[in-house]
Amino acid sequence: MILEMATSAGDRVVVTADDRSLTASELLDRARAAAHGFRRRSAVLYLGTNHVAYPVALFGAALAGIPFIPLNYRLGEHQLARLVDHHPGALVLRPADLDVLLEAGPVPQGVGEPAPQDQDAVAVVLYTSGTTAEPKAALLRQRHLLAYVFNTQEFGSAEPDAATLVAVPPYHVAGLMNLLTNLYSGRRIVYQPAFDAPDWLATVRRERVTHALVVPTMLARIVAEVPDGATAGTPTLRSLAYGGARTPRPVVERALRAFPDTGFVNAYGLTETASSIAVLGPDDHREALVSDEPAVRDRLGSVGRALPGVEIQIRREEGDLPVQVGCTGLVFVRGEQISGEYGGRPDALDGDGWFATRDRGRLDADGYLFIEGRADDTIIRGGENIAPAEIEDVLLAHPGIVEAAVIGLPDPEWGQRIVAVLVGEGDPDEIRAWVRERLRSAKTPDTVVFRAELPRTDTGKLLRRTLLADLETTHA
Repeated sequence: MILEMATSAGDRVVVTADDRSLTASELLDRARAAAHGFRRRSAVLYLGTNHVAYPVALFGAALAGIPFIPLNYRLGEHQLARLVDHHPGALVLRPADLDVLLEAGPVPQGVGEPAPQDQDAVAVVLYTSGTTAEPKAALLRQRHLLAYVFNTQEFGSAEPDAATLVAVPPYHVAGLMNLLTNLYSGRRIVYQPAFDAPDWLATVRRERVTHALVVPTMLARIVAEVPDGATAGTPTLRSLAYGGARTPRPVVERALRAFPDTGFVNAYGLTETASSIAVLGPDDHREALVSDEPAVRDRLGSVGRALPGVEIQIRREEGDLPVQVGCTGLVFVRGEQISGEYGGRPDALDGDGWFATRDRGRLDADGYLFIEGRADDTIIRGGENIAPAEIEDVLLAHPGIVEAAVIGLPDPEWGQRIVAVLVGEGDPDEIRAWVRERLRSAKTPDTVVFRAELPRTDTGKLLRRTLLADLETTHA
């Protein structure tokens, strides 16, 4: 991919961040130099933010024939150290190391050729917490990444002025695949190292951005910057994609009014599926907004239809037989881009290649997919999966807490907010500070409530659905 790009548009700027830019040929040169330094390593662990060195590190690892592993730089040092320990012999790239990649000299004569490319080799490892406290290492092979890119993009098809603003973090599958698809199609990438809504709008205007991707939390904050009845004043923005978690319908409707000349795309996918598997396109958004037909208007709450090369099936709760059209069940997907593999764990694909997303949803008669929540207990906050068990363990270490349950409730900004239901005693603010000190702000309960007891089965299993129903009534 990088070789094709450098050949076709060598002198064109392809990536920009913090007033630094690289042309396609400069990116290739630095990736080759990086690959030369990576060859004796088992993998490349990337701990930086969005940076012009990010594609250098990714393509350098690819040319060296080793996995690229972007880690969540927001994790605590102890958590990061545990992940690093999982990859002996890997090179760890921290923020202070990134400028070195950009200053690398020419590749020594005779050693600059890329390693043989094996489409079945693991290209990227992304950690996703899923439903347990221990992160899972999702394995994406070259064939998964290429299937997604080739099925959704045409090489060099972007218009000369096309530029994409990427604000999602580099350890998120959307950050990774936005890099690959935009470079392949020929769009210049503009990175925002840390998301800030006013700066996001200013960057769109300054860089004349034509395309962008945000998670629901970002979209809510962006539209909050636009006064009611006004427009965002971003005439160059042709496409705005959002996804990563359920986006409240009022946020979508307000965004459509704030960006009247922008085509909206709702993308649904998972780390294990190499990004999006279903998309609600611009025409779907426009039609749903103005239609008098309830079924068409309801599509604004869907995630659209399956992408080329992807099959979607809704099955019974047992996960065996398909349900009828319109009925809710478990979402299964199949396709060349679907991985379903985890490091050190059994293959998650069934014998026919189907992957259980662990989401509950339904398909309408026209193939539009409606996601109705997780089948497990994972909280999705701001597009990030958060395992309740990890927070519960920290809460139970507090001297005043006897029992703890962490539940996600709907939230217009974050998608879900974290509610800790506790048995014991203590000051809610002090308990929240306790969690924040041991984890981080994104995993700190937004609300702390006390109960005399938690609902449990006769065998002691927590009845989360019962607790959720009570919380939705009392803390909606």
